[in-house]
Amino acid sequence: MAGSGLKTAVEWLVSVAPDPDACRREWERGPLGITLLPAGDRWDVLILPGELGHGTLGVFQRLVRRPGPVLADFGDTRLGFFVPPGTAARWVGTGVRGAGAGAWIVVPHPGRATGGGIRWVVPPDGSGTLSDPAVLELAMHEATALRAEERDEDPWYGGGDGPWSG
Repeated sequence: MAGSGLKTAVEWLVSVAPDPDACRREWERGPLGITLLPAGDRWDVLILPGELGHGTLGVFQRLVRRPGPVLADFGDTRLGFFVPPGTAARWVGTGVRGAGAGAWIVVPHPGRATGGGIRWVVPPDGSGTLSDPAVLELAMHEATALRAEERDEDPWYGGGDGPWSG
């Protein structure tokens, strides 16, 4: 991401910061290139376990032209999907955590690699695009079903005529 798109993405992110200038300084001068931003104003974040998150993102990207921003944590063990405010308070799903009003999230600069281990899988574009929770839920179900099919077909998971069968 470069030019005005990057600037717009930065402005969109820092618009929720209590002190936008301090946020920018932390991104520019902090050793990790990350800052904390409050959730619940312009977005919530739904946090999925890595395997489910990556599968969901793959399905989601086939369903929509562009998903909202998505973060990955250290080692891609979790993915965070930016969704409309209020979603986290209403979300009910096993293994999915929500960060909404009152929560803070670690956010890297959208145009730089960080030393903090957290990264953008889908960076914000500055337009305010967020992932639709209904489509995200559909993608999660589809990703789960696809993974179950893979396991049923994989002899190492006990299906078929593999080494663990009869």
